Amino acid sequence: MFPKTSLLMSQSLLEIMGTKVFVYHRDRIPQETPAIVITNHRSAMDAFITIAVLEGKVRFACHHYMGQVPIMREIVDLLGCFPLEKPQQRKQHFFKQATNLLKVQQWVGIFPEGGEPMLNLTKPTEVGKFERGFAHLALRTPLPNLAILPVAIASVEETIEQGLPIRFLRLFDPKEPLFDRSGLHPMVFYNRVNVAIGRPYWITEKDKQQYRGKQAKKTIEEITAYCQQEISTLVTWGCNRYLT
Repeated sequence: MFPKTSLLMSQSLLEIMGTKVFVYHRDRIPQETPAIVITNHRSAMDAFITIAVLEGKVRFACHHYMGQVPIMREIVDLLGCFPLEKPQQRKQHFFKQATNLLKVQQWVGIFPEGGEPMLNLTKPTEVGKFERGFAHLALRTPLPNLAILPVAIASVEETIEQGLPIRFLRLFDPKEPLFDRSGLHPMVFYNRVNVAIGRPYWITEKDKQQYRGKQAKKTIEEITAYCQQEISTLVTWGCNRYLT
């Protein structure tokens, strides 16, 4: 039920908004193994674009406040997303929830840039620094076959609107430092977008063995760097590719 509902919801939202989506390298999508999906993040549309492209397979981790705001929390639920807990329990809850989903062959979606690009608007070609939580998750999950799938969302045409004051969101998550700033929340709506599937990073037994002691940090850095470079390259490529 979950994949069909989230796929239909995502497709309907894209159709209502008139967004044209072009997808490249579908052959890179893993077919018989769960995956951790990571993508760049500038718009609230990123989740349902990725869900639509991956045919409802993926469940995204999303910000705590999204599970608190009326209407938004209903949309989040229909999309199959799981809001993170408050900062004190966030990391522990994320790893537990995500690991449980992967164990039952569900895909987990993560925005490794976090929420910063959503509030501090960047250019379509820019990709911010990746947090390393997705790499830790991949190495901690006790599965024999697991892939990290980079997905690049390249905006070709977009509309930018100004939303609510950013500090208004503190009503729903008062301890979130991102919301302690002035100004309005920028809202990016894609009119035309190229989505490029990156080359998966397959977690090997060697990676897991190196995720110990002095080698652990280096292994995490290598996985993170690979995924960030893959997405950055494809975002630039996608932004420069215009189909008529």
